[in-house]
Amino acid sequence: MTNAVSTIKHKLVDRAPADKYVIWAVLGLAAVGIVAVYSAITFLAETKAGGNTEAFLWRHVVRVGLALGVMGAVSLIDYRTLARFSKIALIGALGLLLAVQIVGVTVGGAERWIRIGSFGFQPSDVAKVALVMYVAVLLAQKQSYIKSFTRSFLPLFFWIGLTVVLIGVEDLSTAAVVLLATLTMCFVGRVSVIQLGGLFLVGALLGTAMLMDSPSRAARVEAYLGIDLFPNTDTEQVFDQQAEGYQAHQARIAIAMGGLTGVGPGKSIQRDFLPAPYNDFIFAIIAEEYGLVGAMGLLLLFCVLLVRGLLRIARHAPDPLGLFLGVGFTTMVVLYGFIHAGVASGLLPVTGLPMPLVSYGGTSMVTTGFMLGVLLNLSRQTRPTP
Repeated sequence: MTNAVSTIKHKLVDRAPADKYVIWAVLGLAAVGIVAVYSAITFLAETKAGGNTEAFLWRHVVRVGLALGVMGAVSLIDYRTLARFSKIALIGALGLLLAVQIVGVTVGGAERWIRIGSFGFQPSDVAKVALVMYVAVLLAQKQSYIKSFTRSFLPLFFWIGLTVVLIGVEDLSTAAVVLLATLTMCFVGRVSVIQLGGLFLVGALLGTAMLMDSPSRAARVEAYLGIDLFPNTDTEQVFDQQAEGYQAHQARIAIAMGGLTGVGPGKSIQRDFLPAPYNDFIFAIIAEEYGLVGAMGLLLLFCVLLVRGLLRIARHAPDPLGLFLGVGFTTMVVLYGFIHAGVASGLLPVTGLPMPLVSYGGTSMVTTGFMLGVLLNLSRQTRPTP
C-alpha cells in the first residue's frame, strides 16, 4: 500500500505543469459566473424558491466546483487513453440522442433532456464531446490518405453528419457549433477543401430544411434579419418587439444601460425583464452591471483560451491526435462564448446557447470542464518551443 501511494505521488510530482494562463482564464470565468448568476438569479428565486437566492447560488457553486473537479481529474489522464474510448462513447451518445425522441423531457420549451429520477442531463452535450474526440482519432489515423474520398472523407462525413442531424432535431444552434468545430478540425487535418465545402453545403441545406419545418426557429431568423422569409411564420408576431423580438430587444436595452462602466454589481434592472437572464443572456446582465469594460474583460478571457489553446497547446502538441483534440475543444469552448455574446449584443439571432463556465447550468458545465481538462493534459505534454 505504501509503495502504491509513493508511486502515485512520484508520478504526480514528475508531471509537467499545466498551462497557467488557461487555468487563470478558467478560474476568472468561473468567478465572474458566480457573481453574475447571484445577481441574475433573483427573479427565478422569487418565483421558484420563495426568494431564497442563496439556494440557487449554492447549486451553481456546486456545479462550478464539479466542473473544476472534472477538469482537474481529466488533466491527469493521458488524452490518448481517453481517445481509445471515443467511438464507444459516441455510439452511446447517439443512442441517448435517439432516446430523447422517445422519452425526452421538455424544459424551457425544448425537448432536449433525459431525466433519471431527480437527475436530468442533455445528451447533446455528451455527443458533441464524444464526436470531437472520435473525429480527432479518425483524422490522426487517416493522415497518410487524408485526401481519399472513400477511405477518409466518407467515414468522417458519416459520423459528423449523423451526430449533427440528431442534435439538430431539437437543438439547431448546438448542431451548428458542432459542425463548425469539426469542420475546423478537418481543415487543420488537411481534408480536401472541396470535400469540406460539400459537407458545409449539406449542413446548410439541412439547417434550412429544419428552419422551414419549425416555425419558432424560422421566426427567430426572421426577427433577426427583419424580413419575411418563411411561409410558416406569423409575420405580426415576428416583428412585434413584445413577442418574438422581446428577448433580443431587452438584451440590447441591458447593454445600453450599462454604458462604459455599468450600473454597479447587483443593480441590474433588466434581469426582471429578460427571460433566463442567468443562462441564455448572462452576458447582457454582466454588460449592464459592469459596462463595456466588464464585458470586454470577460471576452478577453475567452481570447486567452483561444490563443493559448490554438497557438500554444494545439500547435505544439506531441502528435497529430493531440493537435486535432486541441483545435476541436478550443474551438468548441470559444465559439460558445463568442456566439453567446453575439446573441446578447444583437449581432446574431437568438440561439439559447450558454456561456461556458459563466451561465447557470449543469451538463454543459461538466462537459466544458472535461474539454478544458483535455486541453490542460495536452499542455502538460506539449513539445518545448525551440
